Amino acid sequence: MRYPAGAGSVVGMNPPRVRPEDYIDFLIATPKAASATEAARVQPDRPRMPAHDAFTRLLHRLEPDPETLWLEAHTQVDLLGGVLVLDDSVLDKPYAEHIDLVGRHWSGKHHTVVQGIDLVSLLWTDGDRHVPCDYRIYHDPKEATKNDHFRAMVQAAHARGFRPRYVLFDGWYSSLDNLKLLRGLGWAWLTRLKSNRLVNLGRQGARPLSRTEIAASGTAVWLTGYGLVKVFKIVAPDGDIAYWATSDLGMADLQRQQYAEYSWAIENYHRGIKQCTEVEGCQARSAQAQRNHIGLALRAFLRLEVHSVTTGASWLEAKTAIIRGAVRSYLAHPWIRLTTA
Repeated sequence: MRYPAGAGSVVGMNPPRVRPEDYIDFLIATPKAASATEAARVQPDRPRMPAHDAFTRLLHRLEPDPETLWLEAHTQVDLLGGVLVLDDSVLDKPYAEHIDLVGRHWSGKHHTVVQGIDLVSLLWTDGDRHVPCDYRIYHDPKEATKNDHFRAMVQAAHARGFRPRYVLFDGWYSSLDNLKLLRGLGWAWLTRLKSNRLVNLGRQGARPLSRTEIAASGTAVWLTGYGLVKVFKIVAPDGDIAYWATSDLGMADLQRQQYAEYSWAIENYHRGIKQCTEVEGCQARSAQAQRNHIGLALRAFLRLEVHSVTTGASWLEAKTAIIRGAVRSYLAHPWIRLTTA
């Protein structure tokens, strides 16, 4: 008895015509939206060429698991060095009316609430490298909130043997539960606090940060519900005020500036996955297909990152080099050029 190609690797069945690596290679190379139809159209001539439904079955056959990303990423990190950065980003889906996982989320890019899929990422960096180690998709707060995902990824990182110099994260994740978890693990952290967070300076009573004398060089205060932390007051040229806080009471301002710069690595990472892996481009409706596409896109980015470290070429340069060959071939063969003559 014969079964449809791609149905699964079970005894008596035909093996799948496409593997995860085939889809990852497609995501790295394509400059177009990541659809199963397009993936099938660009396949090189070979026996038993896969049709578009083989790629569709791939996205529905796999079991989405962030552990798969870690199996590839663990050789690229220093467990006892560098920092871990955690933040989320919205994958824009402005026209998605029937796609699972899509919801309304605040976007730092658009500075408003937009429609999309919220991706929570854990990144390892030493200041130069961008290695994704874990991720979660925030969808239903009844199942897990963003802070639940934060704690789950931190605990998973600890179980994997990470001992980072600092954990860096946005002020959204600066809840007491998160800070106490990091303290319990013995990990130092650096984040931003809102101006209304209550602190106690010199036993003067709990006051908001905005009403407390905080020096730019850092002031040790008692964070209500947590304990002693060091807070830095940063005044921007336009008058905006930011408060950075750390559990490392010995941190100097120059050191704070250095690790604040490290925290921007995750912004570059989120920009990179959107520009270079078509992580936003999947049009499948099911949650399983969307989760698999996102996981495969992150693995595609990891390959671009390793290539960048090895060759010195940027992510965009690596992607452009692939397309450049096709453009050169088109220009070299006038008989395939489009014309209005």
